[in-house]
Amino acid sequence: MDLYAAAAECLATADPATKCGKTREFAAAFFAGALKPDANSAAPDAIRFPGRPERPHLVHPKFVAKRGLGSNEGRAAFLHAIAHIELNAVDLAWDAVYRFRDLPEQFAEDFVRTADDEARHYLMLAERLVELGHAYGDFDAHNGLWEMAEKTAHSALARMALVPRVLEARGLDVAPPMIERLRGVGDEKSIAILEIILREEVAHVAAGSRWFRWLCERDGLAPWPTFAGLVRAYGAKAVRGPFNLDARRRAGFDDEEIAGLPALAD
Repeated sequence: MDLYAAAAECLATADPATKCGKTREFAAAFFAGALKPDANSAAPDAIRFPGRPERPHLVHPKFVAKRGLGSNEGRAAFLHAIAHIELNAVDLAWDAVYRFRDLPEQFAEDFVRTADDEARHYLMLAERLVELGHAYGDFDAHNGLWEMAEKTAHSALARMALVPRVLEARGLDVAPPMIERLRGVGDEKSIAILEIILREEVAHVAAGSRWFRWLCERDGLAPWPTFAGLVRAYGAKAVRGPFNLDARRRAGFDDEEIAGLPALAD
């Protein structure tokens, strides 16, 4: 099996634990040099919905119930939403590897590593859900992340701008206040997981920033106007403050972008 076939297999796998287990196995093989891209592999198929279990039920984001964190059920609902994001992120990383092949080999390295991290995040969250008396699929979820993957399947530039640098970067903004809310109810186990995720998501967004700028340079485009234009075309509603400026700087947002974020949010 070559890397692209492995990516396609992970994307097609419906059971989340199996998807994440395969992801971790294939990532280990890739970094050990036992799994490599095959230049003769068939061209990527048109993007389609990845393998997923029958539950959770997918609804419009405004219909995803919001619960307080003072009860086990409320914390489970919150962690379920994060687990759903992480599972989507596994598929998003593999789809980037599978779909965008005309880039340096470091691109695949970055997104195989991202897939591996996201799989580990999902598994930690799934275990914590069980400790809280629930399981993945117990609460409704939305499909916003994968919808953006479908919208950007034609362009690595658009994908890097809109998925790592908008949707995943949003996680950098919201994680610290959520950690503080969990600290207020004394949920140290959940805090420890979210702190790992926040720390490692900086690197994932940074990979998106790095390849976004690489693609802009290749195509002779100015990064900030290009980014702002793509956000307005595809994902303006996803840019909202307040922003975690320190994390965004570490994730590759430069001074021009930091200064321009409030206007994009407006």
